[in-house]
Amino acid sequence: MAAEPRRAAFFDVDETLIAAKSMFAFWDHWSARGGKDGRDAEDGSHGMPPSPTDRAALNRAHFLRYRGASPDELNAAGQEWYATYRTTPSAFVTASLSALRRHRAAGHTVVLVSGSATPMLRPLADDLGAEAVLCTELLVGDDGLLTGDVRTPMIGGAKATAVAAYLARHELSAADSHAYGDHASDLDMLRAVGNPVVVGDDPELTHWAVREGWPRLPSATGPGGRRPR
Repeated sequence: MAAEPRRAAFFDVDETLIAAKSMFAFWDHWSARGGKDGRDAEDGSHGMPPSPTDRAALNRAHFLRYRGASPDELNAAGQEWYATYRTTPSAFVTASLSALRRHRAAGHTVVLVSGSATPMLRPLADDLGAEAVLCTELLVGDDGLLTGDVRTPMIGGAKATAVAAYLARHELSAADSHAYGDHASDLDMLRAVGNPVVVGDDPELTHWAVREGWPRLPSATGPGGRRPR
């Protein structure tokens, strides 16, 4: 009898698994606790560009704001932010959260894939029992502080590349694995596995779901339930 293939479930995070855009929700928390905006000294810039079309450029511009911050301080702030965020009554996309828990119960490897960064994502991963986080890596200088640069924004095709590498590295079956996404920028990741699932009603993803017969989940939000002990 052949062994069952080892499989994974990859979840985009923002508006797929949680209702918020984690980068910006965390930034509000960071600012409120007195965190420095690392862009001020250079160009006096406040706020994000209005409706940029290049999501990777937006990602780089956003993380530039943490230049000069301590990674330890950012990680501590991430724990604080998430501890509060998860208690809000509409914190999670409930259908996706239920799907993640089903994958865990079935023994599948659960992986978060996001343009956000470790300080915002690690508390979520620990809470939900995800084995890995594939995300935008914040670079640290020789002084031990964030440079404001990132290695590669985990956006668009970068997600598919990271998913394929993870599957190969851990000898997991791409054909038997699942991926969940809510935005057209997740399309490459969805195509990297045999079982794509569209969350919400993004027009481009809806088109592909109808064309290819992919399952769709509603984007209704709700609480996350009691934190696992």
